[in-house]
Amino acid sequence: MRVIRFCICLISLAGAALPAQTPTPRRDRHVIVISLDGFPMYALADPTLPVPNVRALALAGVMAEAMIPVNPTVTWPNHTTMVTGVAPEKHGLLYNGLPVRTALGATGDPVRIEAHVDKAQLVLAPTVYDIAHAAGLTTAQVDWVAIENAPTITWAFEEYSKPQAPLAREMVKAGALSEEELVTYAKSPITFHDEIWTRAAEYIITAHKPNLLLFHLLNTDSMQHQYGARTLGQQTALVLADARVGQLVDACRRAGILASTTFVIVSDHGFKTYKHKIRGNIVLKEHGLGDAAWAIAEGGTANVYVTGQADKAKTIDAVKAAFIGIEGVAEVLTAADYPRYGLPSPQAMPRMSDVVIAARDGYAFDAGVTGMAVEAMPEGVNLGAHGYLNTDPDLRAIFVASGAGVKRGASLGVISNLDVAPTIAAWLGLRMPNVDGHVLSAIVP
Repeated sequence: MRVIRFCICLISLAGAALPAQTPTPRRDRHVIVISLDGFPMYALADPTLPVPNVRALALAGVMAEAMIPVNPTVTWPNHTTMVTGVAPEKHGLLYNGLPVRTALGATGDPVRIEAHVDKAQLVLAPTVYDIAHAAGLTTAQVDWVAIENAPTITWAFEEYSKPQAPLAREMVKAGALSEEELVTYAKSPITFHDEIWTRAAEYIITAHKPNLLLFHLLNTDSMQHQYGARTLGQQTALVLADARVGQLVDACRRAGILASTTFVIVSDHGFKTYKHKIRGNIVLKEHGLGDAAWAIAEGGTANVYVTGQADKAKTIDAVKAAFIGIEGVAEVLTAADYPRYGLPSPQAMPRMSDVVIAARDGYAFDAGVTGMAVEAMPEGVNLGAHGYLNTDPDLRAIFVASGAGVKRGASLGVISNLDVAPTIAAWLGLRMPNVDGHVLSAIVP
């Protein structure tokens, strides 16, 4: 008996000494992530919404019951979560850009959002495209966000691609884009932007066959902001985006990589319609706090920064008191409340605001500095917003996976968008350590 126990002990020790199995990059695999900005899960759950391409991919693969975004439910923070697998408190994105505090006495807003910041400065956590590039895989992006000048992207067509950008010149030479289109598209309607971005993605697929392509459409977001949620404008934009999905599937077929491609269709957040504006900076001004604090509107929430030199704790209390009882305000959060919503503390991350104000249904925050503190929209006007707390079911996003390496018909239920990055990595034969999400093992062999 002692001999048996001794042998078992040796076997256990030998097993413990073995290194963890190193994943092997799948150079024969292609993953195409298609983000349809602002596509709500409630819209996809409506059988009367004609989106045949997304539905065909779901039928051939899997569709989550819903995907929960992170707070704040804004484009850049959620796209960054989907490629890092960590929450904003770790990757650092709280806005569609970087919050920059202006020196006291300077002209302009005390806190402004700077969009044109290099990815290396903006994103504080490793991304799945960083890991793929380090493993020798090829990467590409079209209109992705928080990715400007990323050195780990092999081929890039940025939101406002410069006329002399390498990929743009390559497309012009190949006849996929004209000089006139390249120069003028930045000032064209968002529908034409989506056309150019789709053409760029098709070109990258057929000419370069990247292992990982990140592709982002924006008309879906713009139309809902302008016409509201659950409207004909919303549905029309979603149907048009579905046609773009079909174009990328066809591009993979032409490129001869359809059988080795995994399609991941996601959105960053849902959408709500609102009928009243809340102007946070007018509220602060009316309470004598205009020189002490500044509010940044994010749709369903507003982030308030203490900007004055007075006692900070006292100012935070005054800001909280100013918004409590204001029409349309649902909740006022301070640092003690942030952990419940996955938000970082201002002490740990200086980018974070000191107070977060959450709006009720039918209300959204406005960046205006003139007019009434709370104002009703004109009769018949519908505007849309996101940015509401992610506990709101209307903010739930979509997740569809189909193609190579996807277990067809698996049940996913409700997932978190923290799981997207590690799952993409698994399809590419990679591993993302130290993430908050996990691989969706139900759909990955």
